Amino acid sequence: MNRTVMMLSLLATLGLAACEPQPTVVTVPATTTPGPAGPAGATGATGSTGSTGEQGNTGNTGYTGATGATGEQGYTGDTGATGEQGEQGNQGNQGEDGDETP
Repeated sequence: MNRTVMMLSLLATLGLAACEPQPTVVTVPATTTPGPAGPAGATGATGSTGSTGEQGNTGNTGYTGATGATGEQGYTGDTGATGEQGEQGNQGNQGEDGDETP
């Protein structure tokens, strides 16, 4: 058993040594100072005019109102009183005959 423990510890040491990572080298680019700015570029072309939108839908027609109620017929008035009949006039005299001479 002494040999088994020794062999296992040797293998564990070799296994851990194999997992050690290699150092990573990072290359940093050299910094340079930029030169002066160049001249401005040419102005771009003007964009085209947008299209006109479509005409909206026509609204719905409103409802027709209800017909009004018919009024009740009025009462018939009372008949007026009849006036009294006048008296009969006197009969006139009869004229003279035309045979007489003056």
